[in-house]
Amino acid sequence: MTAFVIAEIGINHNGKLSKAIKMISEAKKSGANAVKFQSFIPKLVVRKSLGLAQYQVKGSGKIKKMINLLEKYSLSESQQIKLSKACKKNNIEFISSAFDLKSLDFLIKKIKVKTLKIPSGEITNFPHLVKAAKSKKKIILSTGMSTLGEVRSAIKVLLKNGLKRNKLTLLHCNSSYPTETKNLNLKAINILKSKFKTEVGFSDHSKSLISAAAAVTFNAKIIEKHFTLNTNSKGPDHKSSLNPKQFSLMVNNLRETENALGKEKKFITLSEKPNRKFARKSIVAKINIAKGDTFSEKNLTTKRPATGLSPMNWRKIIGKKSKKFFKADDLILL
Repeated sequence: MTAFVIAEIGINHNGKLSKAIKMISEAKKSGANAVKFQSFIPKLVVRKSLGLAQYQVKGSGKIKKMINLLEKYSLSESQQIKLSKACKKNNIEFISSAFDLKSLDFLIKKIKVKTLKIPSGEITNFPHLVKAAKSKKKIILSTGMSTLGEVRSAIKVLLKNGLKRNKLTLLHCNSSYPTETKNLNLKAINILKSKFKTEVGFSDHSKSLISAAAAVTFNAKIIEKHFTLNTNSKGPDHKSSLNPKQFSLMVNNLRETENALGKEKKFITLSEKPNRKFARKSIVAKINIAKGDTFSEKNLTTKRPATGLSPMNWRKIIGKKSKKFFKADDLILL
């Protein structure tokens, strides 16, 4: 099974519908299976007094309050419907993270998304978890900034309110933007899998082109990566994103790694089988050996190809009498 790749457009459309639609087609060309946006009504998400997170300050210009930042990048319901239709046209799944209950309801009932994505910031939002679970849809739950206890509590709420465990995928992630490679902690993927018995994926906020490929070696089933048309664009998330060329390279690295992983079984592949006889050796006569001579390390050696007696029979043949004459370099055949 290959990993499902999500291009996280988020707010990198900078509030422009035409740009968002273009990003959908570019994400598809870059190898994404789905694109993800963010659905929110600013006044329902943050208090007016809240300032910007440190990573949001750079690239936000004169904006000082988070509510103003969200107002700049929010998409109306009609715009989101158009994006959903654009996704269908491009044969790519539409996903969006809701940050308030009204937006969540809109995604469930109006857009009718196949999958709900619960962002890391909502993992302790009880009403949000309940509404998502009652939808009976597949849920992807990000676990950035979370303890195992918080993840356990969120899963408990989801399961108690109707979600089946086989419809839940946890995403390991580090919620710093961009994340330094040393802080990715990919081994936590195995911890989440063993602790909670769910499918696990990786939401990558680093600039690395190989971290996603590394994640699939831990059997990550979903890879989510921020996507932009230009990493130098103004906005808080562009610096943590990959442009189409980079994203395509990331996907290629991921797919090549998946191909290389193979099966949890050691076997001789068809491609290497023909090389066995050329690379391995047989027992051969080191010098001329007369009939009746005793085989010893003085008159035997091993040479390629492996078309005669395997050297693994060395102890069995040493000390025996030769039943025929062998010229130097002849295969020893008993």
